[in-house]
This record gives sequence, C-alpha cells and structure tokens, in this order.
Amino acid sequence: MFDQAALKAQFPILSLFEKGHPLVYLDNASTSQKPIKVIEAVNRYYREQNANVHRGVYGLSERGTEAFEAVREQVRSLLNARSYKEVIFVRGATEAINLVAQSWGRANLVAGDEVIVSEMEHHSNLVPWQMLRDQLDIKVVKWPINAQGELSLDDLAKLINPRTKLIAVTQMSNALGTINPIEQIVKLARKTDIKVLVDGAQSISHMAVDVQALDCDFFVFSGHKMYGPTGIGGLVAKQDLLEAMPPYQGGGDMIYSVTFDKTEYNELPYKFEAGTPNIAGVIGLGAAIEFIQTLGFKQIASIENDLLKYATQRLTEIDGLRIIGTAKNKGAVVSFVIEGAHPHDLATLLDQDGVAVRASHHCAMPVMQKFDVPATVRASFGVYNTCEDVDRLVDSVNEALDMLR
Repeated sequence: MFDQAALKAQFPILSLFEKGHPLVYLDNASTSQKPIKVIEAVNRYYREQNANVHRGVYGLSERGTEAFEAVREQVRSLLNARSYKEVIFVRGATEAINLVAQSWGRANLVAGDEVIVSEMEHHSNLVPWQMLRDQLDIKVVKWPINAQGELSLDDLAKLINPRTKLIAVTQMSNALGTINPIEQIVKLARKTDIKVLVDGAQSISHMAVDVQALDCDFFVFSGHKMYGPTGIGGLVAKQDLLEAMPPYQGGGDMIYSVTFDKTEYNELPYKFEAGTPNIAGVIGLGAAIEFIQTLGFKQIASIENDLLKYATQRLTEIDGLRIIGTAKNKGAVVSFVIEGAHPHDLATLLDQDGVAVRASHHCAMPVMQKFDVPATVRASFGVYNTCEDVDRLVDSVNEALDMLR
C-alpha cells in the first residue's frame, strides 16, 4: 500500500506550524515545496562541488560540469527531446517565453503577422507577445475560452489564417486547472507552417510529457513548480529552430571566439546560456526529476485525481460557493468564489487556521475578466497533500464564513 505519511515526511517545511496550527500548504500552482532530496543536493553542491562550469580544467570544475550536464540529459530524457542540444537552461518558463519572443519572434515575424494566444494564459505567455506586438506591429489574437474554462478547436480553426505564425498555449491552466488538447492543437497548426509554443509550467509535475509525441516547436517549464529550486527552468525546442535563432543574450560561455571586429557564437545549447548559470539550481532540478520519476506519474495522477474529486465534492457542499473552471479534463486545481465573501478576506482568515491558499487574479487577469470576478480563492494540490488537508480547508472556509456573514 502507498504510504502517504512517509511521502509527506520527505518535505521538512510541512512539519511547520502557522498561527498555532499545523501547516496545510495548498498553493502548489504558485510554487511547490521541496523534498529533502532536493534541499540536500543543493547543500551538497555548495559544500563539495562549488566551481564554475565549462571553464576550469581543474578537478572541482570538471566534476561540477559533469554533474551540471548530467541534469541536461535528465531533462532531455524526462521530456523525450531528441538531443541534449534541444535543452536550454533558463531562469524559468517566463524567461524561456521571452527568449522565444525576442529571438525567434524578432527574426521571423513582420508587421501584420499574427500570434494566437489563448484567453487562459498566465501573463508570462501573453505580455511577451504584446511587447513584441509593440516592437514589430504584429497582432496578438485572443483564442477565447467558454463558460467551463475550455478551448474549442473549432474556434481555433476559425482564427487561423495565412498571417498566423505561432500559437502560444498552456498545457494546464494555473487559474482554472484546465488541461488542453495539445496534440490536436499541434495537428491543426501543422496543416500550415504554424509554430506552437506550449507553456508546461503547470503540467510538468503532474503528467508525463513527450515533446516528440506532441510535436510542439517550443516547450517551456519552471523547476520550482516541480519540487525543484527557484530560479531554474528550461526551454526545450526543435534543434533546427534553435540553430537558426540568434542569441538572446551576449556574454561569457555563449561564444566560440571574440575579437573587437566580430564574435563567433558557441554551438547549441550553449549559444543561449550567457554568463554563469544557476549551477546549484540545475543540480537541485536534477534531484527533483529523480524524486518525480521515483514516485512515477501513474502514482502522481492517482493521488491528485483523488484529491481533485474529493475537494470538488466537499467544496460544492458550501452554500454560495461557485467553482471557476469546470472543464471536463482538469488538473488538481480548484478556484472558487463565495457569495458575500471577498477572496482576499477568505484567504486571510484561512491563514489564521494555518491553511495556505492563493487569493488573487493568479497572473491571469483576462480569466478573471472573462468570469467577471475580481479574484478567486485557489486551492492547488501537490503529491504531499491529503484528504485531511481538504477537510481542514473546508472547515476553515466554513469558520471564515461564520465570521464574515
């Protein structure tokens, strides 16, 4: 039998008390907590391996480089990329999207071209395209969601035209939990020469991802949402696209040779990794991948699907509560509003019971505008959460409502 208590015990922070109550952490869509395996990997790097990578010929640097590059292979394997050359380390999904916009976008788009962006996107997959719009006079086209928080492929087909060059879409919505049909989206894009960027920041810790099976052109992710450190993530992209793209930043390590007259750039993937990287973050990311793979996506899905079902059932028993985002295919995210109670007030009162939830627009303001709400309370689950955590959430909500009404 699966030992949920032993799994939870791997996360030291979950033993803390908040306001005199055991911590119930339900803000995993924002950032996940870190298992001791990840914490120790980062600590061990600084204690035993710390040296700059790719540069030194001494043993410490060579061992650090070997460990660093081993994680690149872990990422390649996790996502089934074709080559390590397709794995670019960046600070996170946000930087990865900006890299694609400012490198691929500026090199390939001209005035009048169109980028389709879904209405459910995190600001990180909308604002960079708006910035590029202002720079190049391209168009950013909204792909609307329906009342359940779902995207329609028929609507997408109607939006596509000869000026469409890219579709930017999340695999799993951070605000709604909706899981989108990426394979079908890519197949539709392939009828013409339209590129597809997939934001996998939310999905990568919840489901197996095979970029070759998806056939997407760009896939981005953040380590801190998959039980890894902050400040590290990746861009996984098709090698031919990366070869043709100009560097995003200039500096050390992304060069082959430099004179005052010209610079020759390094080969992939280093062409896009200027400066000293977040080496400890990469090492921690490798440990997080090991944690996920040891647990297995089948087990992860079982835990989180049960939590989603139970949380949805319990929360809908509360009078006046409305769930925002009721897609048929959802991840373990429940966003809700309650008549007569502002989300920020609810979250503040829940915190008094040691229950940590997010109350905001979740960096997805167009979603809030779509549903005509200022914000939602969002409970988002990770593998260490339990049905008892859900019960604590529901009890705390009911206590808060007694105070507010």
